[in-house]
Amino acid sequence: MTVASRNRKPGRWRRLRRERPRPNLRRGVIILPSAFTLGNLFFGLYAMVAASRGDFIWAGWCIVIAWILDYLDGRVARVTRTGSAFGAELDSLTDAISFGVAPALILIFLYFPQADWSWVIGFAYVSAAVIRLARFNVEQGGEARSHFHGLPSPAAGVLLATHYPFTTTAFFQQHLAALPWPQIMVITTVLVSILMISHIPYAKMPPLDFRTRRGIIRTTLLLSCFVLAVTVPYYWFFPAIVGYALWGFLRSVFLGLHARLPERDPLLDEDPDDEDPDVEPREVDYHELTHEPETDGGDPDQRNDRETDIIQWKERRS
Repeated sequence: MTVASRNRKPGRWRRLRRERPRPNLRRGVIILPSAFTLGNLFFGLYAMVAASRGDFIWAGWCIVIAWILDYLDGRVARVTRTGSAFGAELDSLTDAISFGVAPALILIFLYFPQADWSWVIGFAYVSAAVIRLARFNVEQGGEARSHFHGLPSPAAGVLLATHYPFTTTAFFQQHLAALPWPQIMVITTVLVSILMISHIPYAKMPPLDFRTRRGIIRTTLLLSCFVLAVTVPYYWFFPAIVGYALWGFLRSVFLGLHARLPERDPLLDEDPDDEDPDVEPREVDYHELTHEPETDGGDPDQRNDRETDIIQWKERRS
């Protein structure tokens, strides 16, 4: 064997190793988001086990952990570009258990362990949760752009589950313990169920962004919330999620009273800095909501007829 042939051989083997496919790595990347989803399911199931044993504090924190894993599985799927219809369906089925069935059982075991018909409240909440998840998959394709259509089921589940840890704080024991909390939580569960299946847009958690002033402000707020959640979790989670639910509702009421329609589609459009060029925006027509005649161009005679209709429409409204 010559010296030249010995020098060519290592290069050839390096080229073959470089061209050899690596299916195991690809398979591992695809399984990673589903692993987070199954972790979400694990903590949702254990929350029900803990609640049946009377450990409502640990049951509440299990729902919080499930919420974190539910947030991470979507992030991991987008970062690794391994999102799929299977993953979206698995995520919805898991959310129905972790944020639908588990919070309802925590509420029933906590306040109505001996009542005959109290489980109907839990049934109403679970029904609203599964309807919310099914509608989310149909309308938003398993991924919200900038807003959710109705209160997200993870937020609703965390709201109900973290109520008991909040009741163990010194502030609650001194100022709020005398209130009729079984009745309050029944009303809260009904209201949360209505908000989940409502048409109120709720803002999605924005990503970390240090490129713009607006992004820096949002990132600072997110980091502040993270610090509070880690340092004072008993005080932070329940009031924060209640504030989030009320903010979306009151904002929609305020805009409705002022007859203000959104400039963009809140269910699909991203912020200007976060727009995805591969997503084709859908056409939004709000004339059906206001019953106002259309005013776009066309034939001159038809345009004059539309202007006359608009004048008559405004006279009837006045």
